[in-house]
Amino acid sequence: MYTKRYGIIEALAPLHVGASAGEETGNLNLIFRDQFTQTGIIPGSSIRGRFRADMRQENPGEEHHWYGKAIKEGDSETTEAFVKFEYASIVWLPVFCPGQPVVWVTCPWLLKRYQKIAYDQSIAKASLPLPYSAPKGLGRQIGNNVTRTLFFNLGFIELEHEVDLSPWVHSSANLNPNNLVVVDDNDIAMIHDMSLFRQSRVKLSDTEKKVDGGGFFNVEALPEGTVMVFPIATRAQGWKPFNSSTSELYFGGLESIGFGRCHVTLSEGN
Repeated sequence: MYTKRYGIIEALAPLHVGASAGEETGNLNLIFRDQFTQTGIIPGSSIRGRFRADMRQENPGEEHHWYGKAIKEGDSETTEAFVKFEYASIVWLPVFCPGQPVVWVTCPWLLKRYQKIAYDQSIAKASLPLPYSAPKGLGRQIGNNVTRTLFFNLGFIELEHEVDLSPWVHSSANLNPNNLVVVDDNDIAMIHDMSLFRQSRVKLSDTEKKVDGGGFFNVEALPEGTVMVFPIATRAQGWKPFNSSTSELYFGGLESIGFGRCHVTLSEGN
């Protein structure tokens, strides 16, 4: 019998979980993406690896009990983990809007998954908002139009419904409920790609100020402020990875150059 829990991840720095090689090797999707919405995810194996590594450092040997015994050379015996992780999907994604506040965007598909995972009463009872919903006052009214227009860097959308979206904000997330927007499932992939943190980086030669051979690569990452959710199932009592319900953890790669710092909040068991 499993106990259900869930975790909320808020990116405090750009978050890169995916490939180490970019367009120069033919890879156009540098971070892992959800197959339906094409938005960024953190695989369950990456979340498990982070929790396992931290427990191995804090309490050596205990990680074998909770996350399963690792396979070593000459030893084929493994054990089942008592804690299961599923992938983390986006709940709210920050998007730059020129001349307006930064808005946090989501779509009904992502909110539906969030509602299934987070069993809080306020979320479970909330009605799924329609596409192009936003709180009152967001966007600009142009001419005599009834709808309001929200401009992004490379386009705009018409906000058709005024809705209070604050029930969809987890208490641990530092979001302004007046700057939230729900777009259509078909739009979220394009808006997601528009908002990603991107950099071109080089590896310099040790002796000269020039690129070292083929040391040129591109990086993409989920932007700072992204809020994600992931489900957890525990098959035994007593799993306590932190001293409290929250902690700062590093997910993904490039953490030595400022990527991956996240604020993680774990729910109580249900």
